[in-house]
Amino acid sequence: MSAHAWAEVVGAFGIFLLLSSVATVTIWQFGATWRAKAVLAREDAYRTLAERAVASQRATEDRLDAVSRQLAEVTGQLGETRASVERILTEVD
Repeated sequence: MSAHAWAEVVGAFGIFLLLSSVATVTIWQFGATWRAKAVLAREDAYRTLAERAVASQRATEDRLDAVSRQLAEVTGQLGETRASVERILTEVD
């Protein structure tokens, strides 16, 4: 083989390596970008879920406060009723 033929082979091999490297890096970067977008989407979903959970906890806390107030009211009324019944029973005796 002549020197010119070897230069063509080396040149073709070099161009093949260059194009392979560029294709590999490009595919790698597209993959990294895709993974980063997937991570962001998942984080947004978790953030939305956490916000919904906090809102649900606040609503539950508000309902629990209302029930506690109602229970305190009923307990007070029950105490008054108990005192009235005891007074009536002592009067009946």
